[in-house]
Amino acid sequence: MSIWDDKKGRKHVGIMVGGQRIHRILPEGSTAGDAKRIEAELRGAIDKAPKQVGIPGDLPMQAIMKIYIAHSKGLRSSDTSEHHAKRLGQWAEKFRASQAAAFAAVVIKDMSTLIEDDKTGEMKPAYAPATINRSLATAKKGLTLAWEQGLTPENYGLRIKSVRVNNKREVFLSVAQVHAIADSCQPETKAAIWAALLTGARRGELFKIKAEHIGEDTITIPASHTKTNMARVVPIIPALRPWLKHFPLKLTVEGLKSNWQRARVRAGMDHVNFHDLRHSCASIMLGLGVDLYTISKILGHSTIQTTQRYSHLQVDAQRVALGKLGDLVMPPPAKKKAPAARKAARA
Repeated sequence: MSIWDDKKGRKHVGIMVGGQRIHRILPEGSTAGDAKRIEAELRGAIDKAPKQVGIPGDLPMQAIMKIYIAHSKGLRSSDTSEHHAKRLGQWAEKFRASQAAAFAAVVIKDMSTLIEDDKTGEMKPAYAPATINRSLATAKKGLTLAWEQGLTPENYGLRIKSVRVNNKREVFLSVAQVHAIADSCQPETKAAIWAALLTGARRGELFKIKAEHIGEDTITIPASHTKTNMARVVPIIPALRPWLKHFPLKLTVEGLKSNWQRARVRAGMDHVNFHDLRHSCASIMLGLGVDLYTISKILGHSTIQTTQRYSHLQVDAQRVALGKLGDLVMPPPAKKKAPAARKAARA
């Protein structure tokens, strides 16, 4: 019998080739028709060139992850990519390539398990959705590479779905609030804070700025240092110029994180992240009437659609302005007199 079901209800396909058995386990939910198709594809490959053709197999996910790790050596962030891939090791040893969907479901379930925060005592997921997606992306790419190399009969990576991520933050600081945080910091931390607000640069970008990137009128952030992998030129305005003497920054990333955390607590704003300075750069400019296209260029967004996240601020400002116009056209109704006042008037 070449097709059968196991105790879990999964379809199996098994055929003999040269005295050796070729065995495929289909993902849960596969039909008898799917199993017959796989059997036909395997037999067709054998009939065409039994000695030359390497029949695609159902590799263990561990092998898939090794394919990805080998691929990651040539990536710009190879260490980070390999770290995200190795995080999946404990699950990879339990699944095969054709079980990609089930593999991803278990990874998401386990990595989303609530644990107690050591500092706050609050329950939170073991890994953030964005972190889970980064790891799943390595598995998805590994499966795609295996398919492109003819090691699997189809691209099982297409079966992996990402976790929905909500990165939207509604924390926008005023210039006065930034002053409240920055004024208690040492000069170099101040420089990083004001540079972030006055350029919209990310923290990682600030640490990549070298002397040769600072010109007379602009700062050039090289392509390899930006999130979008695109070169970015930021104008130098007078308010920014005094802080440029502190670049390149001599403190470490961890040093800036610690300084920022202490300063925001002293200012009574311990909910504020350093990245909120970038959002605040956009929100303040919107309040000053700068258009979204210009803001998208300043922030280095690849498309204006990314900048649309701030458009509701623009609508709010327009609503206030139109409300003032509406008050002139239709004044608010007069307040009704209280009962006691009406009686006194009749008397």
